[in-house]
Amino acid sequence: MLLACVCLFCTGFASARTERLTIQGDHGKLVADLQTPDVMPKRCPIVILCHGFGGARNNGLFNGIADGLEKLGIATIRFDFNGHGESEGDFQQMTVPNEVEDARRIYEFIKADPRFGRIGIAGHSQGGVVTAMLAGQLGKKALKGGVVLLAPAGVLRDDAIRGTVAGQPPFQGDPLDPPEYVEVWGHRLGREYIKTAFRLPIYETAAGYKGHACIVHGTGDRVVPYTYGLRFHQMWRGSEWHQLERFDHGFGPDPSQAVRLTIDFFAKEMK
Repeated sequence: MLLACVCLFCTGFASARTERLTIQGDHGKLVADLQTPDVMPKRCPIVILCHGFGGARNNGLFNGIADGLEKLGIATIRFDFNGHGESEGDFQQMTVPNEVEDARRIYEFIKADPRFGRIGIAGHSQGGVVTAMLAGQLGKKALKGGVVLLAPAGVLRDDAIRGTVAGQPPFQGDPLDPPEYVEVWGHRLGREYIKTAFRLPIYETAAGYKGHACIVHGTGDRVVPYTYGLRFHQMWRGSEWHQLERFDHGFGPDPSQAVRLTIDFFAKEMK
């Protein structure tokens, strides 16, 4: 349900419009940016963008994807997950399952808007896991625009079993009975995140998606080894696999390559 449309402003391109939206999520209201071409085609195609752990909707990677797709007549909606950026919620209460529900609420909002037709979705890191799991739940008919995973963090379940989070050193205590919270990148990450991650059916759920997909991962990624992305490619038959040699988790030294691959994929799928 749309709760508020606060403003309409230019993003720096004469042909683009961005609406700031507030949409009810799983743990409070989510702030989102809906970027559309100034002259929208009938039943405009649209891509949902899901950021990673500790991130936010407006970053160089997603801004580049949104601007590139807009030039091709494709809309995007990027949003802050609960407990992130400008959205409501407490980071300590955030879990992957409630992020999947946040993404589902965004999908349902877009699906109900008659301006939009074919829907695709892309996610980076933990947002890639959310994207893959939601795709598995919704299926290819719901996501006719395809799916892109950028360095998907399938490692997070294995990390929880080892007693670590986001590539950090192991925390003190039993992973089966984690502490109330652990400090990660300046955030307090709650015990429920660790408990749910421990048994999170990432690949099992994602296997339900049978549509077109593209996975991009760097071999220099030390947060999420590229083999976790490769596993999605092997599971999703016919998917595109782009292995960027020596690129890190944020696609340094040249994030524009991941941006271009994403845009090129959706340009084909949205025809």
